[in-house]
Amino acid sequence: MKKNQILKVSRMAENLTGSEIIKLAGEIRERIQRGEQIYNFTIGDFDPSIFPIPVELKSGIIAAYEKGETNYPPADGMLQLRKSVAGFLKTRGGLEYGEQQILIAGGARPLIYTAYRTLVDPGDTVIVPVPSWNNNHYCHQMAAKPAFIETTASHNFMPTADEIAPHIEEASLIALCSPQNPTGTVFDRNELARICQLVISENRSRKKGVKPLYVLYDQIYWMLTSGKIKHYDPVSLFPEMRDYTLYIDGISKSFAATGVRVGWAFGPQRVLDKMKAILGHIGAWAPRAEQIACAGFLSQNEAVDRFLLKYRADINSKLFAFHEGFQQLKKEGFPVDSVTPQAAIYLTAKIDITGAKTQAGVKLATTADATAYLLDEARIALVPFYAFGAGLTSPWYRLSVGTAVNRDIGKFFIGLRDALGRLIKNKITPDRAASSESG
Repeated sequence: MKKNQILKVSRMAENLTGSEIIKLAGEIRERIQRGEQIYNFTIGDFDPSIFPIPVELKSGIIAAYEKGETNYPPADGMLQLRKSVAGFLKTRGGLEYGEQQILIAGGARPLIYTAYRTLVDPGDTVIVPVPSWNNNHYCHQMAAKPAFIETTASHNFMPTADEIAPHIEEASLIALCSPQNPTGTVFDRNELARICQLVISENRSRKKGVKPLYVLYDQIYWMLTSGKIKHYDPVSLFPEMRDYTLYIDGISKSFAATGVRVGWAFGPQRVLDKMKAILGHIGAWAPRAEQIACAGFLSQNEAVDRFLLKYRADINSKLFAFHEGFQQLKKEGFPVDSVTPQAAIYLTAKIDITGAKTQAGVKLATTADATAYLLDEARIALVPFYAFGAGLTSPWYRLSVGTAVNRDIGKFFIGLRDALGRLIKNKITPDRAASSESG
C-alpha cells in the first residue's frame, strides 16, 4: 500500500458512527482505572454484586454446560424455550403466540437489526422518535430515510399520534419502544391507541401488493414498571395490529441478564420466517445452554415472581431517590429537573447549564461542554440525550441506576450541588437557539 493511502470501504461503513454511549463509557473507564472517583451512571447494564441474575437461571446454565449442551441450537431457537416464552407471554402479558411465531437470538440487538433488514428497503422512510436507542444507526445501515420526531418533556418524551401522522403515508416502519430507553417513560393507553388507529387506517388504504406499514415494538423493559404504571402494547389494544406488529423482548433487562444473551421476537408468521432466514446467515444465536436454562426458569412462576418482587423494588427505590434529589435541587433554585420515574432502569434528568461560565471564565457553549464540566467538576457521568439522536442542544440526560450503590446517591448530589454552585450564578441561563438536529 502506498504511503498515506487510505483503504476504501463501503459507503455505509465509511459513514457509520460508533456508539456515543460506548465511547463515553470507555473514556470514563480509563479515568476510573487511573484512580479517579467517578459516579458512573451511563451504561444500561447492571453491577452483578447489586443486581445478580436469578439463582435458578444461573444454576440452570451451569447444569446445562455440565451436561454437555454445547452444540449449535436450532436456527429459530430451542423448541422448549419457544414454548416457554409462549407460556410466559400468555401468563404475564395476555398475548397468545405459538412457538412457530417466536424467534430466539443472542439478545434483542441482533433481532432489531434483523427486523430492520427484513422490513426496510433502501430509501424507505422509518418514523423514528428521538431520543431513542440506536434507531438512527439502524436506519443508516439500511440506507433508509429516517423521519425524526423530537419528543418533548410535556409528553414524557413519548411520541404522539399527532406528531407521527404527517409522516405515516410514506413510511414503511414505525420504531417504538415502551418502556422507553433512554427516558424510562411509557405510553399511556390512549396515545398508543391513537397511534394504532393511524396504522390500521393507513394499512386499510394501501393498495394490494404494497408493503404494509409495520410497527417495531421494543418492550424489553416491560416487566420493570413502577407502582401503578401499566404497560400497554398494540395487539392487546387492537387485535388487527397483529398483522403489522413485530415485538422485541428478552431477559436482558427484565432479569438483569444482559450478558446471558437470550432475546426473542414475535409477530406475523411470514415476517418471522424471513427473519429466521436472515438470522441463520448471521448466526447470532443465543447459546444452547443458556436457552435451556432460560426455558426452565421462565416456567417457574414462583421463582419469577420472587425475583421480580425484590428486583423491581430495589430499582424503583434508587430511581425515586435520584428523582427526589433532583427535585430538591430544583427547589433550591438550581437549573435542574427530572421526570417522575415510570419504568425501566432510567431517570430522565435535566441539567440546564449550557451558556453558563466557570469561575475561570470559560463558557459552557454546548451540551458536550456541559457534560464534560459535570464529569470534571462533579465527577458524575450521565449520557446526554443527543447520544440517542435528540437535538445537540438538549439539556436532558439519561441516568442509569443499574450500577448505583445507595450510599453514593447522597455523594452524587453533594458533588452536583457544589459544581453547579461554582458556576457564575447570573450566567446559568441557556443562550442556545432551538435546534431540530438529530442523528
